[in-house]
Amino acid sequence: MAEKIQLSQKDRMAVAIRHQYLQGSWNYERMQNGGWAFSMIPAIKKLYPKKEDQIAALKRHLEFYNTHPYVSAPVIGVTLALEEGRANGEPIDDVAIQGVKVGMMGPLAGVGDPVFWFTVRPILGALGASLALGGSILGPILFFVLWNVIRLAFLWYTQEFGYKAGASISSDLSGGMLGKVTEGASILGMFIIGALVERWVSISFTPIVSTIPQQAGAYIDWSSIPAGADGIHKALSLYAQLGPTGLEQMKVTTLQQNLDSLIPGLAAVGLTLLCCYLLKKKVSPIVIILALFAVGVIGRFFNFM
Repeated sequence: MAEKIQLSQKDRMAVAIRHQYLQGSWNYERMQNGGWAFSMIPAIKKLYPKKEDQIAALKRHLEFYNTHPYVSAPVIGVTLALEEGRANGEPIDDVAIQGVKVGMMGPLAGVGDPVFWFTVRPILGALGASLALGGSILGPILFFVLWNVIRLAFLWYTQEFGYKAGASISSDLSGGMLGKVTEGASILGMFIIGALVERWVSISFTPIVSTIPQQAGAYIDWSSIPAGADGIHKALSLYAQLGPTGLEQMKVTTLQQNLDSLIPGLAAVGLTLLCCYLLKKKVSPIVIILALFAVGVIGRFFNFM
């Protein structure tokens, strides 16, 4: 029986150090795949002595990957455990490894921004700025040191957590645990992506559907607004009461307003589903990006978007 191949702490540390450069070769087609493959190289060399096996491993880790660069650590930890199991003869195929990566990256991406960009960094920045405003050089130094200590500690310990959890996942393949984890993470990821579509995808159709006169009292009669501060106060009060439609006598309704009255964000969801359909049909992401850019420019030029 062949001796079991196991990643040492030194091997995992080498992966963690490289993982800091996850976004070093970010691209619009597969996003963080280059940085991910670069991070996996020390583990791949240890687990697969044969050159052809190393090439195959690198190819499967050059698939699409994108998440928050810090919460990516537990994903790479689980992946290390799965690769280790595969190298020791466990029935783990490319689909299972990629499925776990994709299934975990979606839910975790929604955690990274609120925790790091919107909580930890602003708190440390405020602490450092308060010291700096008092003339202390400790302000920027404290921010730099604390931020990197938190960042590096989180990257290492969550990678180790993922590695240990991944080992238990890969050892329970017979019970279908890996499939359940992948399916559950994928479902959660789809929910999060669906919720983010309306926030991140912006599309607006500007053609005017109708223009109708409003009744007296439904709009601001600018001729009756007095001059000076009293007039400004009255105008602001009327605007707060009537809303944006009260600025003009004629009420203009656009196609986008009609769509939003049916389902807010309907156009954004439709565009997202169209892009997903094209990707499923093997259309290049670069072609889709260029097509969206062209449609946006043409739509703006002819004033229908």
